[in-house]
Amino acid sequence: MKKLMEGSEAMAEAAIAAGCRFFAGYPMTPFTELLEHFARRMPEVGGVCINAESELEAVGMAWGALATGARAATGSTGQGLSLMQESFSEITLAELPLVIFNMARGQQDYYQSTRGGGHGDYRHIVLAPADLAEAIELTQLAFHLADTWRNPVLVYGDYLTAHIQEAVEVDPLELGPVADKDWALDGSLGGTGRSRIISPLGFAKTGRRSPGIEQHLRTMTDKSRQIEAAEVRVEVGHVDDAQTVIVAFGTPGKFVRYVVNQLRADGERIGFVRPITLWPYPTDAVAAAAEGARTVGVFELCAGQMIDDVRLSVLGRAPVVGIGGISTDGSGFGVGPLLDAEIIRDRILALHRGETMPPLPDNERLEV
Repeated sequence: MKKLMEGSEAMAEAAIAAGCRFFAGYPMTPFTELLEHFARRMPEVGGVCINAESELEAVGMAWGALATGARAATGSTGQGLSLMQESFSEITLAELPLVIFNMARGQQDYYQSTRGGGHGDYRHIVLAPADLAEAIELTQLAFHLADTWRNPVLVYGDYLTAHIQEAVEVDPLELGPVADKDWALDGSLGGTGRSRIISPLGFAKTGRRSPGIEQHLRTMTDKSRQIEAAEVRVEVGHVDDAQTVIVAFGTPGKFVRYVVNQLRADGERIGFVRPITLWPYPTDAVAAAAEGARTVGVFELCAGQMIDDVRLSVLGRAPVVGIGGISTDGSGFGVGPLLDAEIIRDRILALHRGETMPPLPDNERLEV
């Protein structure tokens, strides 16, 4: 049965439906509402939600819950996630299935999400929903993929994802079995000679065979390659004969899809590619879409970050041009005027026709 929900509430419900029973975070707009919904609902399902002293404590608490085999998550905005980067890299190398929610203030966290700011060779699977229905699906998928690969998964939301309200259903998805967590620590093996340790260095307990640091890191690299081959997700539209291809992700990807569909109805040969996984990136889909195109445009709400991955995918098949930019409301947190279908249409048509790009619109300045 459908229920009118705010995006943050629906994502919290989706995580609970996926079996998440531990959540820790520190409030920061627009992540705060997600934390509040977890705080309200977790006790009702026998779970635990902790409003931590800071993001550092939050990720440490999640690490501890994960080590016991619990489905656990944390999150913040990009600023808060910056504080968690060391733990993210260590958790990844320790092969713990953390789910991370970035309720971002824009799309300036692309580098952070897909490259990370921690140490060592590690990558997170990154899922970028375009709307609330997809956010519900991808939140549940995140827990499944985290357990399947024993690798953190980040769900990249934004201000609209957090606050928009829709009538939706949150039903548990049947995503298939995952392996037993025979690595989890439950305190039952102490003194038996079979006790375990979870380590980012690949160490085993004394008396048990350890692969060593080098072999462990090589194994992690092999796993990343397997994830790249298996978990790419992308939506593609109208690219077979497109002269201009627009690439966009997340909420802006929904707006671009709408505008491109309108332009197609008007007879314009324009297509779109919407990466759903930001890592692994849909390189082959972007390359194929650019094969016969004159121009590839990249629409993102930042100075230009995903454009690097588009250029790496296109590899000179066509010019790659950024048509997005920085656009917020007066607070710096919310949605700016650039995320307007008519403005997006004008910018796509200017690129398509080889005309001068319209200037970026300004938000309404706050009176002092």
